[in-house]
Amino acid sequence: MPKPLLNLTWQTLLADYVTALAWSPDGSRLAGCSAAGEVVVFDARTGASMALQDKQGLSVDAIAFSADGKFLAAAGQAGTVSIWQMAADSAELSAKLLTQLENPRVWVDCLRWHPYQPELAFNLGRYVQVWDAVEQSVIATPAFETSSVLDLAWHPSGDYLTLSGNLSVKTWRRDDGYNAPEIRETGGASGAIAISPDGQYLASGNNDRTLLVWEWDNPYPWQMQGFPAKVRQLAWSTVQPQGGSPLLAAACADGVVVWAKAKDADERWTSHVLDLHSAPVTAVAFQPQSTLLATAAEDSWVCLWQQSTQAAQILEGAADGFSTLAWSPQGKYLATGGCGGEVMVWGKVMTGKGFG
Repeated sequence: MPKPLLNLTWQTLLADYVTALAWSPDGSRLAGCSAAGEVVVFDARTGASMALQDKQGLSVDAIAFSADGKFLAAAGQAGTVSIWQMAADSAELSAKLLTQLENPRVWVDCLRWHPYQPELAFNLGRYVQVWDAVEQSVIATPAFETSSVLDLAWHPSGDYLTLSGNLSVKTWRRDDGYNAPEIRETGGASGAIAISPDGQYLASGNNDRTLLVWEWDNPYPWQMQGFPAKVRQLAWSTVQPQGGSPLLAAACADGVVVWAKAKDADERWTSHVLDLHSAPVTAVAFQPQSTLLATAAEDSWVCLWQQSTQAAQILEGAADGFSTLAWSPQGKYLATGGCGGEVMVWGKVMTGKGFG
């Protein structure tokens, strides 16, 4: 193995399986939640913590900071969407509970903030509610209708909201009141969607063991087949190697396939497999402004893949496996969550080169 890229900065322990991690936009705070219902905010540099919600027996499964860092939202098994207003000073660990949106008998496991407005979208069974955190009012309730909403994503421009579910992916325009969605059909349920950071591509990981990728303005997708199971996790790179498209990582079972498309519009996507893991892959994420890929799995490894091709470092420390991971927006830190409640933050090694 080459010299390490990351060193362990700090670690702590939550009461149960870490379900999600999220960074504030400036990278100063890390928020985490657990299967025990905890919501905790950490100082990214020191690991000092503040509990916003103690364990309650019901899982909290989704957590996210707003684009300006002023709000933090979390939701889960209880159906309650909690929104906190964060301290204006990024060095201060304090927050005020702004509102709790109660949705009995609904498991809210997916929420996303608008890329530049204080608008939060979250799933409520067969539809999504878009909530204005400043006005504290409902903006829209686009409905998938034919199934539960399985995933959702904002377009980087902020002009579109896309939902996935059974047999299709649907996209609504924000500026026309979320009327009449554009429908893209899928062969099975679309369990994971991701829009490339440049807004040019939409990817859908499907339960029928396929991956579909559309150019944003083209209704006809590329179809990638041959996966051994459903495609569970997707991640786009923020950079475009050799002037082509962003890289797309797709996790399936214990493997990850990285896809790339040449700049020539007529060229198809090519792929290579990363197969170092020996248990299901739980999370994939590219370091911002880099092709360094991090993959987490239940085999107790987080693998760092230099240029998304070669294993450069293996991170350990979660005996029962890793459940999630998240890069800080500036790429300086990688946060990892464990199946046993471990929260570990890894910092960039500053000596010499290594990230790319």
